[in-house]
Amino acid sequence: MNIIILGSGGCVSTPRACCSCRVCTEARQKGFPYSRTGPEDINASLNHSGIQKVEHILYSHCDPDHTMGMRVIEQLKMDWLADSLGKRPDNPIEVASLPAILADLKKQGTKYGSILEYYEARGLIKTKEIRAFKKGGLVIELVPVDAQEHVTIFIISSNGKKMIYAPCDVKPFPASEKFQGTDVLIIGNTIVGDILKDGFVLGEDNPLRKELFTLEEIDTIRKQYGIKEVIITHLEEDWGKSYDDYKDLEKELNLIHFAYDGLNIQF
Repeated sequence: MNIIILGSGGCVSTPRACCSCRVCTEARQKGFPYSRTGPEDINASLNHSGIQKVEHILYSHCDPDHTMGMRVIEQLKMDWLADSLGKRPDNPIEVASLPAILADLKKQGTKYGSILEYYEARGLIKTKEIRAFKKGGLVIELVPVDAQEHVTIFIISSNGKKMIYAPCDVKPFPASEKFQGTDVLIIGNTIVGDILKDGFVLGEDNPLRKELFTLEEIDTIRKQYGIKEVIITHLEEDWGKSYDDYKDLEKELNLIHFAYDGLNIQF
């Protein structure tokens, strides 16, 4: 299995626009891996990665930072010149997720209506409600985080190997025997450290502690399911840490690593 991580930043990418802090200044000077795109910066991420084709898009939930990059569909599929002659793409991108998540996505729109429904009407995409995705030897199972099913975790399996991708809004982490014996857990929704950007001290009563995992809580999940390795993504600029800071922190941690744009995972 070969996985490339793009968009390793969080709601705010690094460097943050107009910010002159140490981390953002260094990111502007050095570029990747010190800089980080966010999930919605997917058009730029695809250009940097050298990926040549996108055939499927699977959504995990409807938060804006994970969905507002959907205009990449136009970049990938809209040919305005061909469209002016009435020609539509012959290979639309499949956009898929759990039924509730897909319904959420179709509510996002402008005064012209649903964005996804517009793309589908123009022949750029086809939407599909799924609970599992299969292609060749690859299987992706969508595991809802709760009974409402507005957020999903992905279990990605191939050639006897198993990866969990849990990008955001997954606390509390759902209980499932399907997670046992996972080779790699890629997880967001994590706050890194008690002292953050500009010396901000995260108090014990700070509400972020209810929303986001601490490193200790991540390690508890790893041990509970016998996960061999954890990679933390969705790394916010607010955490105030550079690529080098994360590499130094990895030396102190057991089997926990930090993602960066372009990280290639092979197993």
